[in-house]
Amino acid sequence: MPTTAAPVPSPVHPVDEVPPVRQLAAFGLQHVLAMYAGAVAVPLIVGGAMKLSPADLAYLITADLLVCGVATLIQCVGFWRFGVRLPIMQGCTFAAVSPMVLIGTTGGGLPAIYGSVIVAGLAIMLLAPVFGKLLRFFPPLVTGTVILIIGVSLLPVAGNWAAGGAGAKDFGEPKNLALAAFVLAVVIGVQRFAPAYLARIAVLIGIAVGLAAAVPFGFTDFSGVGDADWLGISTPFHFGTPTFKASAIVSMLVVALVTMTETTGDLIAVGEMTGRRVEPGSLADGLRADGLSTVLGGVFNTFPYTAFAQNVGLVGMTRVRSRWVVAAAGGILVLLGLLPKLGAVVAAVPAPVLGGAGLVMFGTVAASGLRTLAAVDFHGNNNLTVVAVSVAVGVLPVGVPTVYEKFPDWFQTVMNSGISAGCLTAIVLNLLFNHLPAKAVADSQAVKAA
Repeated sequence: MPTTAAPVPSPVHPVDEVPPVRQLAAFGLQHVLAMYAGAVAVPLIVGGAMKLSPADLAYLITADLLVCGVATLIQCVGFWRFGVRLPIMQGCTFAAVSPMVLIGTTGGGLPAIYGSVIVAGLAIMLLAPVFGKLLRFFPPLVTGTVILIIGVSLLPVAGNWAAGGAGAKDFGEPKNLALAAFVLAVVIGVQRFAPAYLARIAVLIGIAVGLAAAVPFGFTDFSGVGDADWLGISTPFHFGTPTFKASAIVSMLVVALVTMTETTGDLIAVGEMTGRRVEPGSLADGLRADGLSTVLGGVFNTFPYTAFAQNVGLVGMTRVRSRWVVAAAGGILVLLGLLPKLGAVVAAVPAPVLGGAGLVMFGTVAASGLRTLAAVDFHGNNNLTVVAVSVAVGVLPVGVPTVYEKFPDWFQTVMNSGISAGCLTAIVLNLLFNHLPAKAVADSQAVKAA
């Protein structure tokens, strides 16, 4: 009697693999530590500019961490048409800082900020399908350039951390840079000499060893742990019912376009690193998740959300491509948002420790961009000009932060983000040199004449 062969199970894509629980926890914590300082920076800056009380500042931070976690789960796990289902961390966008400070200090306080944030989130959800159709304007020439710009734009963040953190009294002290260099050496050493399973958590090991070394030298301050509450729950509209002011909404809509551009670059970068290319439909789903997270931010007392570029480098460096790892990180963030005392422990990690790890992570993003560009044909065309000018425009506000300070606010919002400025430049130049019919006609006429 003939036997039928058992069906061969289809292989699971690395993005969809679910590692063992112990690995999920370790890999997830690694992602949280990589993005924590950036995650809490926006509420600290905005709340500080508005001279909020320490209690209100603490509330902003716990609310931010909670919604960060929920937003990350929406993006990674997904439901219906929300979520790109890739290993993407979500965090507050820095593009919104200046407009929000302006709205908060002169245009109606936190209620006006939250009203404009809610409208911006709804606009992002409506515009997501339109942005999804723009994916054909992101060939490897553009995506490689954008990924390179993302990495280069993030390096000053790691540099500030390594020097002690922007605004620190001992900024640039040799001891800070020495600690950062020590952490960097540990991360590289683990990657080079440790077994493969440890190499995947090289950043986590580097941060843990760096923290252990920092304690006896007085780098750490755990005083905030004792002051933090055990339980903190963010309730909707804690700071009052949102108000909807036209000027605030317009400025936040400009921010929405910038964050959509940045998120598009980040999603494409992670798609390249994980081997699951982003399609127009999945890009729209990812942007739609951004919009929903931003609406939740406005309701739960926090700010606009976007894909966090800080964690893109970690995916490329560790080669851990599972979205469930980042979902675990989202779960940890939810816990940190509900348990302020636990969040205070994580916040005690010194900036130089994060800087040492950040240098290799953000450098990995830039190197991934170069790898994508290596497949681009640069002979007999103007592709080199596209890359050169786009990188120059993208790096300009990073190297000279005050270069656009005399320009209107909307222009600064767009161009002060090196990622959005470089991305827009790469798209326009690619269209100019490689897609305009006049160029093709001119070339064909030149061939016929020859």
